[in-house]
Amino acid sequence: MNAIKIIAIENLPLIKKGDDLAELICNATKGQGTPIQENDIIVITHVAVSKAEGNIVNLDEITPSEKAKEIAQQTGKDPALVEVILRETKDIIRIGENSIITETKSGIICANAGVDRSNVSGDRNVVPLPKNPNASAQNIRQEIKRLTGANVAVIVSDTHGRPFRMGEINVAVGVVGIKPIRDRRGEKDLFGYVLRIKQTAIADELSSAAELVIGQANEGIPAAIIRGYNYQTAENASATELTRPKEKDLFR
Repeated sequence: MNAIKIIAIENLPLIKKGDDLAELICNATKGQGTPIQENDIIVITHVAVSKAEGNIVNLDEITPSEKAKEIAQQTGKDPALVEVILRETKDIIRIGENSIITETKSGIICANAGVDRSNVSGDRNVVPLPKNPNASAQNIRQEIKRLTGANVAVIVSDTHGRPFRMGEINVAVGVVGIKPIRDRRGEKDLFGYVLRIKQTAIADELSSAAELVIGQANEGIPAAIIRGYNYQTAENASATELTRPKEKDLFR
């Protein structure tokens, strides 16, 4: 029988700068009777990763640029927050009411450069994406291997909206150990038709599946195990593989 388990990693402490996320995850999974196994997929929210890396910004310490003030007027956002967004941004895609769609310096296209105000203490603190989400995932993976001997895949996730669809889903912003896209072009369907465009965003689907037990309002569960999914391994994977090339992007 084909089955996949999604296991919340519970009883993790509030993450703070300098915490060893891999060690905390390994201890928590042992404590709840679901120790990490070979080929598990570990999904971790970007907020937890950024907090452990000390990537937290106090808006009171930010001096907005003139460009940030101008965009703040357009969007109704705090000028200091807009300045943080601009510092994380390689390219601005769209500016709309209360939203700035950007391409981050790490190659992720998302709202507000992924800068998050949820699940962080302090009214004026915000959490940008990790500086290099793929490297963050790699560091966690290597430490889990050292602690448990298990080869796992690690996905760093974030909540994103989607063009033409209401509601948000979790997607991958950092990936290691798993091929983020399953390319099925050239395979045949049940009736012999050769698939020509079928490419499945596996890492995004797994991120959204994990979000069902992680949740957006529960800092106590910032990570999950996905067990039983037969994925393609990839040592040099990157979440930027999921970003549509500019020349094929109909929304820019």
